Amino acid sequence: MLLVLIAHGVLALAAPALVAAMGRRAFWVLALGPASAAAYALVRTRAVLDGRTPAERIEWVEPLGLAIDLRLDLLSWVMLLVVGGVGALVMLYCGAYFSREARGLGKFGGILVAFAGSMAGLVVADDMLLLFTFWELTTVFSYLLIGHYADRTSSRRAAMQAIVVTTAGGLAMLVGIVVLGVTAGTWSVSAVVADPPSGPVVTAAVVCLLAGAATKSALVPTHFWLPAAMAAPTPVSAYLHAAAMVKAGIYLIARFAPAFSDLTAWRVVVLVLGGATLLLGGYRALRQHDLKLVLAFGTVSQLGLLTLLLGYGTRAAALAGLALLGAHALFKASLFLVVGVVDAATGTRDLRKLAGVAKKLPVTTTAAVLATASMIGLPPFAGYVAKEAALAAWAHEDDPLSTVMIVVVAVGSALTVAYGLRFLWGAFKPRLPAPAEHAPTTVHPQPFWMVAPPLVLALLGLGVALVPQVGEDLLGPHADTYPTGEPGHLALWDGFTPVLALTVAVLLAGALAFWQRERVERLQGALWMPEGADAVYRRTMRKLDRIASDVTAGTQRGSLPFYLGVILLVLAVGPGVALATGLVGARGDRALAVAADAADRPDVLRLGPFAVVPWDRPAQLAVVLVVVVAAVLVARARRRLKAVFLAGVAGYGNAALFLLHGAPDLALTQVLCETITLVVMVLVLRRLPPYFSDRPLAASRWVRLGIGVLTGLVVMAFVAVAPLARVHVPISVDFPAEAETFGGGHNVVNVTLVDIRAWDTVGEISVLLVAATGVASLVFLRQRSGDVLRLDPTGDEPRGRTARAGSRQVRPGTWLVAGPTLDAGARSVMFEVVTRMLFYPMVLFALFLLFSGHNAPGGGFAAGLVAGLALAVRYLAGGRYELGEAAPVHPGLVLGTGLFLSAGVGLVALLAGQAALESVIVDLHLPLLGEVHLVTSLFFDIGVFLVVIGLVIDILRTFGAELDRQAEPYAATAGSRVRVPFATAGSRSDARKEPEREGSAGERTEPGERAGTGARSGGRST
Repeated sequence: MLLVLIAHGVLALAAPALVAAMGRRAFWVLALGPASAAAYALVRTRAVLDGRTPAERIEWVEPLGLAIDLRLDLLSWVMLLVVGGVGALVMLYCGAYFSREARGLGKFGGILVAFAGSMAGLVVADDMLLLFTFWELTTVFSYLLIGHYADRTSSRRAAMQAIVVTTAGGLAMLVGIVVLGVTAGTWSVSAVVADPPSGPVVTAAVVCLLAGAATKSALVPTHFWLPAAMAAPTPVSAYLHAAAMVKAGIYLIARFAPAFSDLTAWRVVVLVLGGATLLLGGYRALRQHDLKLVLAFGTVSQLGLLTLLLGYGTRAAALAGLALLGAHALFKASLFLVVGVVDAATGTRDLRKLAGVAKKLPVTTTAAVLATASMIGLPPFAGYVAKEAALAAWAHEDDPLSTVMIVVVAVGSALTVAYGLRFLWGAFKPRLPAPAEHAPTTVHPQPFWMVAPPLVLALLGLGVALVPQVGEDLLGPHADTYPTGEPGHLALWDGFTPVLALTVAVLLAGALAFWQRERVERLQGALWMPEGADAVYRRTMRKLDRIASDVTAGTQRGSLPFYLGVILLVLAVGPGVALATGLVGARGDRALAVAADAADRPDVLRLGPFAVVPWDRPAQLAVVLVVVVAAVLVARARRRLKAVFLAGVAGYGNAALFLLHGAPDLALTQVLCETITLVVMVLVLRRLPPYFSDRPLAASRWVRLGIGVLTGLVVMAFVAVAPLARVHVPISVDFPAEAETFGGGHNVVNVTLVDIRAWDTVGEISVLLVAATGVASLVFLRQRSGDVLRLDPTGDEPRGRTARAGSRQVRPGTWLVAGPTLDAGARSVMFEVVTRMLFYPMVLFALFLLFSGHNAPGGGFAAGLVAGLALAVRYLAGGRYELGEAAPVHPGLVLGTGLFLSAGVGLVALLAGQAALESVIVDLHLPLLGEVHLVTSLFFDIGVFLVVIGLVIDILRTFGAELDRQAEPYAATAGSRVRVPFATAGSRSDARKEPEREGSAGERTEPGERAGTGARSGGRST
């Protein structure tokens, strides 16, 4: 089974190349995919009938019980034959249906094969989550197939309508699957059906499953998407909407009916939706003039009948339903393919314009007659056998609902006879009624591969009916799994019985309705009809769009403070209220015990039943006061720069608290992060107005302060209470021993990052890489060059030590290499001297932290931050050309190398027979060096080191060098003496002489903003 699914995937991927090489004949090769599914089912027939159910299992996430479970029982066998056999014939049909000049055939063929594979996977999946995965894949691929003619509005609208409706049902179905799996304690479909759970929760889950089945199989009130989907190419209609996709919901009902059909909720949903769909679909089919729409509404009607039979819950009805499932796939797929032939031969599907087609297309007419006879239930066809079995099933039941079901099925079958004859006569009548409103239909012969598939399907509908006992033997075992009722029976002739008389009455009533079709149409037109479900859907979607627009206008205001304020208020009001309620009412035993133990301590602060130690030493209180004051001033600040530095004070205060609590690693990392963040923020502030707003907005300061205080108190309460909720010993208690035994180091923090939770670190540095790339792409106004020094859009700047700024030649031998490129007024000799003295010691200190971090405070992350700060100091002192001299490498190369090195270390562990990313410890004795203790996680740490350096280089390039380059044209045009607006930390910027333009916050214009236009830089402005 797995190989069959893989074959579908391979063919789907190869379809574009096959179509490019072979043209339409590539569909003959693609037909091997569904043909392999049918062949596999045929080969396994004996094993399935003997009860030796073929099964395959591949473990996926074993601790969660997730696996790829494939199982071929009798129901899956029937569906696999339908999906594979009809799919192969439809593929052959496609090779002749599309013209040689048709565009997008490669994509179409690949999607159609992928859909066939998804449907095959759906019917053989024995894991509910795997079943849902294939279920949603069929939804996505059907969306793409329905919207194949993307240039047509009707196709796009139909595709969107189908995916919205079926996805909504799929989400409900997912809820049911999760609830059912959790309640049953297993995800196995066969296990749940064999031993179904019970209870109100299970009933709700079953209703959710039925909601998914109803939307996928176009049951009322979601039936409207199926007729609209007729905008798809005819092969899609024949396969998805007759044989495969719409059968997915019927399959789901048939799969779970043996377990849950005795539930009252199941009965009500199945009978109401199935009966309404049967009658409504047949009634609407009588009013259609498009041949595909006649068949589409007929399909809706037949799906309702299948729902009744397979969901009713008795053995006899289930046997009839399985027989009708196969018969419907044969005759309805054949009729849709017939419509494709007629449409291609005549150029129309309007039954009011067609005449004389039978004489010109005798083979197609034969296929249509045979398939229609099976659809309306004439003997000796498969449709007749199935409907006779259905009527007999309810005729022999003592259930009070049996009489109602017989009446509903009889009326629905009469409607089927009427629209079946309407279809056949409308497409193949000998001449138009007089007076003819249209010229005689011109008919063009069609190729063999368009005519043969519908004829083969129609003949199969005749052939299987001639051996009903074989069908009963094949389908009976699944019907016997239903909980109630007598076994059913399939037969061509049971004698003169009341069921036969009812069948004759149904045929006569349908023929009478067809004979008086004009009067029936007039009567239908005169009757009042409620608003159609499709109109309700469109009106609902329009209202939903308007509501979404209004909500978006009210909430998405473009104000980050507003968004953050709402988020924090929700945090404080939602979880905060729950926390307060728990503190007041719970008074847990552990909290009381802690309070009792701490009752005699003088440094304990009692809060109701809880005891809190405010501080361990007075220095902590002093630091907290500094942090609180800084946070309050940040909330009240109007100037951006002031707020940034005050936030930095709060960050450094947190670092001091880490240090006072004995966490030097955290303190070092916090200090470095705060420092680099301050540098980045100062660089960014060059492109922002100095004030948050031109208005004082004193009231908003108190609002911000109130939100901050409330959020802080809630978070503090959570931090204090959360440890009391622990019921198990934390796994971190084993980290010190594991860090030394398995990680080969004494620094628990660093070993945790590079060994114990190395996969998490790989994910985090991957996020860093993505973030760096995204930020750079937002700032750069042109395609980035491969050389960091080629910052000018003209590309004519020399590089390296011969780089120029304007007309100045870079002269080596100064304190900094690129110092002379700065304007004299923007240089700080003192800063350059200090930078020259500190740069290399900082780099050496970074290397020390890198190599000592395994056993002492440090590590790759901290080392990367120190090296990044060294580069930042070099840039601040010498400008963007100095950055190019200090780091003459593309940051993307550094980022990629670091990520590859960190993830690639896992290969070393695999070669040593260990798990991926597990550390390998090597102890060596080297001459002169002595004992060397080498751990492979060092290379992982080096990768982290490179990622952080690459991130800093990219940030400096983006927020520093690139913003400098964008600002230079304006500075030169304005006559300013400053080439780089913010080149050094100690520069004397003449930009202060620029008069500040007052206005609203959105109207303030900065020099860099005027320079950074798309017209000037050749890219999009930021």
